[in-house]
Amino acid sequence: MKTALIFPGQGSQYIGMGIEFFENYSESREIYDQLNHTLDRDLTNLIFYGNASELSETQNSQPAIMATSVAIFKALLSENLLPEGSFQAVAGHSLGEYSALVANGGIGFNDSVRLLKIRSKAMQDSMPVGTGGMIALIGCEEDIVDYAVNSASKYGKIYLANDNADGQIVLSGEINAIEFISENAKSLNIRRAIKLPVSAPFHCELMRNAAQILQVEINKINFNKFNADFYSNVTSIKCTENEIAQLLIDQVVSIVKWREIMQNMIIDGYSKFIEIGPGNVLTNLIKRTSKNIHAFSISKIEDLKKLEK
Repeated sequence: MKTALIFPGQGSQYIGMGIEFFENYSESREIYDQLNHTLDRDLTNLIFYGNASELSETQNSQPAIMATSVAIFKALLSENLLPEGSFQAVAGHSLGEYSALVANGGIGFNDSVRLLKIRSKAMQDSMPVGTGGMIALIGCEEDIVDYAVNSASKYGKIYLANDNADGQIVLSGEINAIEFISENAKSLNIRRAIKLPVSAPFHCELMRNAAQILQVEINKINFNKFNADFYSNVTSIKCTENEIAQLLIDQVVSIVKWREIMQNMIIDGYSKFIEIGPGNVLTNLIKRTSKNIHAFSISKIEDLKKLEK
């Protein structure tokens, strides 16, 4: 049974995530300590005890989710629940790619924090808070999505941002266009529309300046040889350590092809998926993609028994 590790992206954050691992594993505590040191501020205190709206701010949520995912991953390694060779591929949803790269050895944790510090600030600074957003459309056929986008474009720029699963598309754009869809979902024949807890319109052309800023920093990083295959958000297929820098830059303005990644992994023989990090959004998405797979999430200590089995 081929196994893949998958890592969640922005929107999965919650106050208190990872605290059990911090309290019980020195390896996890070291990750949070490094996070604070690299950022030169106490983000860990916000993660464990802070305000949910503050944690949802892009500059906080991106490094916080990545660090929590890696802290859990390190705890799994310390318990020998992920021995060498136990997984053959990794993938991450949006910022989850940075967690995935740490897990497959492509980048060190501190470099990942540094890149996310630049990435998150550049993405947030691309538009003033409150002027952009994202909205998930649930249970919609392609023609309904197209009609919604065309209708909303009269009120502002709007783009396809995430292709998450059959019947789940995320749109990104200027807030007036997002609000139009939210307020008119029924008349647009959208079964369900959910505004996402993010503070900027990610994965679209509105992020072009952020991609250019990130490019300067990524060009300073030397990526290591991958220990496991890495499936890219941009292409939905495997890439190499020689290609990853440009793909991370392109990812900022490109559609996240998560549905296609899962389909390609299944075609490539993967039947076991372990989501590592806060929440279980990706686990639920992969279960919608195929009934012939085994998928579960590890976000709390009680979840470790899933791997022990």
